[in-house]
Amino acid sequence: MSWSGGKDSAQALRALQSDPEVEVAALLTTITETYERVSMHAIRVDLLRAQAAATGLPLIEVRIPPTCVNDTYRERMEAAISSQPLAGIDHHAFGDLFLEDVRSYREETLGTVGKEALFPLWAEDTEELAYRFIAEGFRAVITCVDPAKLDPSFVGREFDAGFLDDLPRSLDPCGENGEFHTFVYDGPIFHSPIAFSHGTTIERDGFYFHDVVPAGEPTPIGIS
Repeated sequence: MSWSGGKDSAQALRALQSDPEVEVAALLTTITETYERVSMHAIRVDLLRAQAAATGLPLIEVRIPPTCVNDTYRERMEAAISSQPLAGIDHHAFGDLFLEDVRSYREETLGTVGKEALFPLWAEDTEELAYRFIAEGFRAVITCVDPAKLDPSFVGREFDAGFLDDLPRSLDPCGENGEFHTFVYDGPIFHSPIAFSHGTTIERDGFYFHDVVPAGEPTPIGIS
């Protein structure tokens, strides 16, 4: 299962675990080198590992450079899914919702190493999906916002009904077009919630990122 730490991968994992014909073997996540965070979602590695532990699934970490060209990304991903413990796994699942070009890219990439892609949430109504996430007891925080698509004031907010009510109607409620990214800290896929605190919000590389900090670490507040 391709795992970002966000809401779509969390719901995709729940869908897979509800399918009696599927056994989820492991989570696979790309980590940005230097920052040691989940790519784009900006989740700290410690919190990522806490998520994996709470699911009870092994975590495979694939590191990519901060400015990663496609050839490098494909090389490292193909190496990871062709090596142990994933070498014998025939299918790789993603939380993608409707972007055809992304789906085609994933299917083509996996096909080169003899594997198939699964998309358990594909073509679901994204508004229904967003509200179902909340209704099923998942909880998440907005960790990244693209200010070209969504006001930066949304970063750091809880992904809840209030957030969805305030979201401009022109935007996808699941953020599938890159409007925002999330960190899931509670829900039915976890044995227990992930303890964290809110840190700073910064602007970097054209995006606003809100830091979520593992429980027990210093928690600076404010925008820098």
